[in-house]
Amino acid sequence: MSEGNLDGVAARPDLSRTLQAGKVETPRTRRGAVPRRALIERARGGGARVVGITAPPGYGKSTMLAEWADAEDRSVAWATVDRLDDDPAALLTLLALACSAISPQVADVVEDMRGPGPSLLGRSAPLLASALSRTSSPFVLFVDDLHEADSAGSQDALGIVLRGVPEGSQVVVASRHEQAYLARRRVDGDVLEIGADDLRLDATGARTVFREARVEASEAELAAVVERCEGWPTGVFLCALLVRDGGPTSALTGDDRFVADYLYRECMSTLSPRTQNFLRCTSVLDQLSAGACDALLDTDDSRALLREIEAAHLFLVPLDHRRGWFRYHSLFREFLLAELDRVEGDAVRGLHRRAAAWFTENGLAARAVEHLLAAGASDEAALLVAGLALSTYQRGQVDVLERWLVAVGDAAIEGCPPLVVVAAWKALLLGDTREAERWAAVLERLDLHDASDEDRTALESARCQVRAAMCSDGEAKALECARFAVAHEPSWSPWRDQALHLLGSVHLLVGSVEAARDAFVEGAQCAAAMGNPDSMLLCEAELAILAIDAGRWPVAAEHARAAVEAVDVHHMEGYSTTALALAVRARVALHHGERAVAERFLTRAMRARVACTYVLPFLALRVRLQLARAYATLGDRTVAMHLAHEMDEILRQRPHVGLLVEEVATFRSRLEEATATPGAPPLTPAELRLLPYLQTHLTMSEIGRRLFVSRNTVGSQVGSIYRKLGATTRAGAVERAVGLGLLGG
Repeated sequence: MSEGNLDGVAARPDLSRTLQAGKVETPRTRRGAVPRRALIERARGGGARVVGITAPPGYGKSTMLAEWADAEDRSVAWATVDRLDDDPAALLTLLALACSAISPQVADVVEDMRGPGPSLLGRSAPLLASALSRTSSPFVLFVDDLHEADSAGSQDALGIVLRGVPEGSQVVVASRHEQAYLARRRVDGDVLEIGADDLRLDATGARTVFREARVEASEAELAAVVERCEGWPTGVFLCALLVRDGGPTSALTGDDRFVADYLYRECMSTLSPRTQNFLRCTSVLDQLSAGACDALLDTDDSRALLREIEAAHLFLVPLDHRRGWFRYHSLFREFLLAELDRVEGDAVRGLHRRAAAWFTENGLAARAVEHLLAAGASDEAALLVAGLALSTYQRGQVDVLERWLVAVGDAAIEGCPPLVVVAAWKALLLGDTREAERWAAVLERLDLHDASDEDRTALESARCQVRAAMCSDGEAKALECARFAVAHEPSWSPWRDQALHLLGSVHLLVGSVEAARDAFVEGAQCAAAMGNPDSMLLCEAELAILAIDAGRWPVAAEHARAAVEAVDVHHMEGYSTTALALAVRARVALHHGERAVAERFLTRAMRARVACTYVLPFLALRVRLQLARAYATLGDRTVAMHLAHEMDEILRQRPHVGLLVEEVATFRSRLEEATATPGAPPLTPAELRLLPYLQTHLTMSEIGRRLFVSRNTVGSQVGSIYRKLGATTRAGAVERAVGLGLLGG
């Protein structure tokens, strides 16, 4: 996937880093908060490596975490989760960043917390777990607002990471509702759960709250407040504010939601109309800064207003010690949003649009996408997502990209040709055959008769590249398409390097070796200039293969090293485009007699081949040919023959791939003449997709739902994994897989 024009959307390092730094900054204990020392000491001394604090909003979860962090004598790490972290890659990166300051081992793997699909569970999550397990001194990791990362993928990744917490260390998580991993860890007896009942205030706690609000109350009044609020800390605090402003404690009746609604309205009624309007309008922001609020309201005094609101204890939570960024307490924000909808509901869409414009202008386009979607501006969101696609994909945040595509909707995607191209290439590179064919068909149907000549040419070039890559109509048509794309992608085009790689690949299908070499050389140079590691490593790998075929092993070694260096430097492990580079590097190692080195590269390449499917036939076939030749050199005929069978399946779907058909047949013929060797066949792509889930506590049925297959299919694949790895249990299979390099680093 090549990068589109990111002018105006690439994150400015200063603002992006400020927000990220605020999320891993341990907050200060709130002055006047009710102490939870007894509860904290019970959790610290209980021996549980995971402490789950689960309660609705307003029960003081974040406050308790801050108090605990302040009292802790072990090393402390902090992570505040927001909705953009509801993606395995984003969540793993946040956790790794949080722990990097207390663990050099974790700091070394922060950049590896990325990769598509299976790579995150199979490599990144266990890599982080392993780094945590090797941390030299005890630590406590606090994770606040974990309910924001509630997707199955995020929960699965977190579950794997928690297994690496060493004895003497703890992870403390706060959430509005019970997290899936807690139920699974109960089986191990290694979790302490703290709920709403534990966090309810008694009369003593209520007195602390009233004292902080400078309100006098009798013991009987405090007891009545606690009873009416059912110990709900925020309700008690709101009651203190109401009494301070002259209201009676007897006014409080009903459940939490009634109390919140009544008291928030009472609080708002004491504010000036301008402050009320400020609070309502800025509630559309997840995070607030003076600049964002000024842009939203077309004012220049938001900084002063934010200070006033914070000083008035109106539920404004600072996100950094410099108090440049804030958020509203979640309950207060919910109330403000409801008030905004009630008082001036027609303004909501416009506010979200202005917020999107400010975030885009300030280099935080991912947040701008969320506001455009909230505004119902699907067409504008589609264009922005098209520009963000490559960076999001390369960070491994495939779930985020997928969520955006779903939220934008098919209609808006089809109305945005650049995003149709993105959707097609995402599916192609992830090996999603059904989606790749669907979006390729949509791309063919697009009609730009009213567009400019430039836009029509760009669309036709995009179509040609997808046609050439999929090779559905044979090598002659693919060559015609690849030539058109190269001829119409200028030197400054972000798609030119990809077009050159495709041209070189198709030249090989028709036997034009020198033309292929020229295209790969130019493609590698162009990719390096454009900063696109995918095309660079693919072109370098192909040049290495051509050198091997010509017997020029020193040249092959140079290109193979360049290809793998691109994989490692850009942290591309697990992407389908890396498989060819890793396989050819293994062949070079074997030629030099470095068997152990070759085996490590082969393991990595076998994992990456999972997403190399028939929708990219020449890549899928050339990857397996290089792997099979390497295994044949090792004397492992069993694995080589298995790979030959996989090639046969690809050729059944894509029979018209030129000279590759003959090349596969020739290899198979020579392989069949070789002496049979004993050994287990390798894990199939389907089994490699399933393998990472054996690290979790998921049942067979739950794993099936993750992979969209039946429980019986999961059972059959698990049995096959056990046989191939020589294991009889999940734990044994995981241990064997780690030892073989199939999981983890």
